Amino acid sequence: MIKDLFRKQKYITISTSNLNIEELHKPTIPDGMWVKCNNCGKILYKSDVEDNCNTCGSCNYHFRLTAKERLELVLDKDSFVEFDKNMESVNPIKFPNYEDKLNKAKLATDMKEAVITGRGKIADFHTVIAVMDSNFMMGSMGSVVGEKITRAVEYATKHRLPVIIFTASGGARMQEGIISLMQMAKISGAIAKHDENKLLYVSVLTDPTTGGVTASFAMEADIILAEPGALIGFAGKRVIQNTIKQELPEGFQIAEFLLEKGFVDSIIHRTKLRSTLANILQLHGRDSYE
Repeated sequence: MIKDLFRKQKYITISTSNLNIEELHKPTIPDGMWVKCNNCGKILYKSDVEDNCNTCGSCNYHFRLTAKERLELVLDKDSFVEFDKNMESVNPIKFPNYEDKLNKAKLATDMKEAVITGRGKIADFHTVIAVMDSNFMMGSMGSVVGEKITRAVEYATKHRLPVIIFTASGGARMQEGIISLMQMAKISGAIAKHDENKLLYVSVLTDPTTGGVTASFAMEADIILAEPGALIGFAGKRVIQNTIKQELPEGFQIAEFLLEKGFVDSIIHRTKLRSTLANILQLHGRDSYE
């Protein structure tokens, strides 16, 4: 036994030349625990961001929400009834690969189009609501988006209900050509009839709201709200500068700039959005549903 104490031991030699020492000492963090703010760059607890309505507690940056997240945020629990759930786009002008783009968007978002419409309650006040989702082909407005919003507004007119539309869009959908542009006039016509019946329409502009959506129903509301820092405009900055041959002010298409110029009535932090909408509905005092 004593001789075994002095027996030569065999060791396995490991080369460290190919090892990243920093990686060896890097702490293991579970996936999905942290998120990085797109504005200030800070690393944030995901749970803290979610508790703060998906906003950065450091710089006030508003992360983009899906349409379903938005509905959960503002509506009373279990009050939402969706309209036209199974309506889907076709390819009216035979645009190449359009069907493939639609299918990819459907799989990525678990939605059939770039807007969800329906009726629900906010603090027990009935309302018709439409929420656009920028994750579905950048929230572009094609024939189905236009039809769903138009039907929702017409339903609100028939039942004498207010309308709230959350906009988030890259504009008219190029894959549907003139048919997508027609939706601007169609939705605007429905909103005009809603207005003739002295009913309330509130639009909430979120990041980004651009193109034909901005040029039509997004800016036609009785009350226009916006989220902090939201990009709101028609054409892009470079297009405008090249057209007018002038430099544009810094941040001229950001919500705060539009508020200063009178295009937006108020900028509301997301944590106060539900209570603000409830107050608006209460002040207007009409809660009809037949």
